[in-house]
Amino acid sequence: MSADLRAKIAAVPFWYHRITLPDGVVTPGWAPLAPEAYQVPDDLTGLRVLDVGAWDGYWTFEALARGAKEVLAIDDFSDSLDEAHHVPRAKWETFDLCRSALGYSEAICDRREMSIYDISPETVGMFDVVFFFGTLYHLRHPLLALDKLAAVCSGSIYVESAICDDYSAYRGLGQGYGNNQMIMEFYPDKQLGDNATNWWAPTLACLGHMVRAAGFTDIQGWKLTDTPQKVPHCRGFARGTKKGPSATRG
Repeated sequence: MSADLRAKIAAVPFWYHRITLPDGVVTPGWAPLAPEAYQVPDDLTGLRVLDVGAWDGYWTFEALARGAKEVLAIDDFSDSLDEAHHVPRAKWETFDLCRSALGYSEAICDRREMSIYDISPETVGMFDVVFFFGTLYHLRHPLLALDKLAAVCSGSIYVESAICDDYSAYRGLGQGYGNNQMIMEFYPDKQLGDNATNWWAPTLACLGHMVRAAGFTDIQGWKLTDTPQKVPHCRGFARGTKKGPSATRG
């Protein structure tokens, strides 16, 4: 079985996520750079999770491994990262391959092609936890997206984004906006990473207040690293909760 699985994985021209599958098989992606930095709770037992911008499905499968009762993965396949590597991206091919290898059913591990702007309680229901990783800076309307996610989240949201504290696409590495400045850079072309689907990069302070403005409280923010040496390491995180009992277990 492992030989067949390895062959299927090798036949895929582009992998984003590094996902551990049975029999010691690991997909050849590179993300996430540091899974522990996301500070996702070890115990998600019995919770319903939404994974926005799921790509190959790393966080979808990780949520299930941590006890989630159901995960919905969504993606609209608008990120052109695969095109930058001159390879086509087959919709859900990698996700379905991993889901099958891990033995998860569609009933508890669903996936749907849809825009984040179409999310509502009527279209997807309610969730205890929302993962919003590597997506905000790709959106033309990030505050609207956060409002949409807030409307379907009854517990906690975890957000990860490019940030401009330590890097400005216009000024260079080490020439960002520190000291809790409320800044958000706009990229109308390919200024960030030569990727036309990168639209924004907020400072960490700005990111946290955006999450708060969407209706979350108890906001916490942190960087991937305080001393980034490369542009891909200039990433930040924000976590917020809705009022009431905590929806996650530490």
